[in-house]
Amino acid sequence: MIAVIKEFPPAIRVMRQSDVAAVTAIESATYEFPWSTGIFRDCLLADYTNVVLDRDGEVVGYGVMSVAAGEAHLLNICVAEELRRQGMGRQLLDYLLMRARAFRAERVFLEVRPSNDSALNLYHAMGFDVLGVRQGYYKAHSGKEDAVVLVRHFKDDAGG
Repeated sequence: MIAVIKEFPPAIRVMRQSDVAAVTAIESATYEFPWSTGIFRDCLLADYTNVVLDRDGEVVGYGVMSVAAGEAHLLNICVAEELRRQGMGRQLLDYLLMRARAFRAERVFLEVRPSNDSALNLYHAMGFDVLGVRQGYYKAHSGKEDAVVLVRHFKDDAGG
């Protein structure tokens, strides 16, 4: 008999202060204008929904979401580059949507660069619709880049 060892999928858990360096490293490797360590620490202090994807003790992704007054705002979600296109972003997004519903949010908002095709495709597949555009929202080497504002309404979901 040959034993086949399969790697376990990453688990989602609450982000800790000790995770901030790993989260910031993923953020910095992904974005030209990344969030700072201080921003992630502030999100922890604000008691947002801050989670990480943990694979065998290694942080390989993260998500940050605020929830208030019946609305959630997905502030940041990212998976380490070498692990993208394996369903981990969807796993994180599913979890964050579940948490938003648990907090009784009626809708979730987010902004995304129009140049981020893979994220836009994921969000559309997960039931997000375009709400509008924020002009000059993101820093860019050419000055500013717009943000596409997306919304997902839970009242439209079955059972929601």
